[in-house]
Amino acid sequence: MALATPAPRVLADVVTQTWVRNVALVVGGAAFVGISAQIAFYLPWNPAVPLTLQTFAVVLTGAALGSARGVLAMLVYALAGVIGVPWFAEASSGYAAPSFGYIIGFILAAFVVGKLAEHGASRTFLRSVGLMVVGNLTIYAVGATWLKYNLDLPWFGAQSAWAYGVKDFLVGDLMKIIIAAGLLPLAWQGLKKAGLTD
Repeated sequence: MALATPAPRVLADVVTQTWVRNVALVVGGAAFVGISAQIAFYLPWNPAVPLTLQTFAVVLTGAALGSARGVLAMLVYALAGVIGVPWFAEASSGYAAPSFGYIIGFILAAFVVGKLAEHGASRTFLRSVGLMVVGNLTIYAVGATWLKYNLDLPWFGAQSAWAYGVKDFLVGDLMKIIIAAGLLPLAWQGLKKAGLTD
C-alpha cells in the first residue's frame, strides 16, 4: 500500500524531496535577498536607511520557503554579510550600519511570514496582502528600534526612528506588497495547472 504524499503547504514543498534541494533553496533565498539589496538608493533627506528591494525579497522568500527554510535563508544572508560577503545594501557588509536592525528583522519576518504561509495565507491575493503587511511590520519594528538606539533618535519627530526608519518606506513597500501578493497566488495556480498540487 502506497503512502499518500502530503499536500504542499508552501511553494517550496513542491520541489523539496531531498536535503540537496533544501540547501539549494536556502542558499538561493539568501542570494535573492543579497541581489535585491544591490538595488539601493538614499532619499536626500534620509541618510540613515536606503531604499532597497530587500523587504520584497524577504517576504516573498519567507512565504515561498516556509518558516524553517525562510529563517535559514535569512540567517545565511545575515551571517555571510557579517563575516564579509558584500551583499548588504550597496555591496556593504558587517554589522555596524544603523540599518543592521532591519537585517535582524528579516530573520524574524521570514519566520512569521513562513508560518502564516504554511497555514494557507499565500493562496489568495487578499490573504497574501495580509501576510506581506505582517512581514513588513515585523521588519519595521525591529529595524526602527535598532535605528533609534544606534543613532540615539527619538521615536517620533522630523528626525526620528519613525521618520528615518518607517515613514519614508511606506509607499514603496505598499507597491512591493501588492506585487509580491499577486505573484504568490499566480505561482499556486501555475502549479495546479501543471498538476503538481491540488
